[in-house]
Amino acid sequence: MNILIPADIADMEEGKITLLDEVKTWVLIDFDLGKIQSYKFYDTKEEITDYIEVVIVKDHKEYVWPYMEEGIAVLVAPMQLYLEDVMEAFLFKELHDLNIGN
Repeated sequence: MNILIPADIADMEEGKITLLDEVKTWVLIDFDLGKIQSYKFYDTKEEITDYIEVVIVKDHKEYVWPYMEEGIAVLVAPMQLYLEDVMEAFLFKELHDLNIGN
């Protein structure tokens, strides 16, 4: 499963999720079998050619309609800050799902 997260820096350990309006880099994470298989940082979203299944944003007020129109699931990480924490919350299904009106 490919997961896209807007981040402040290209560092999986120190990087933090950021608002879509403030994104500095994008991290595309290949998540399978309950863990991160690989990840890659991109300067722009347009550079990404892989199929994206989930995008995780920082706030439920973000403008996410373009993702939803493409059939991409949108999750919100309202309390998590670091990228690793976001992925841990994803694993344990602690993120809010905007696709079902949460």
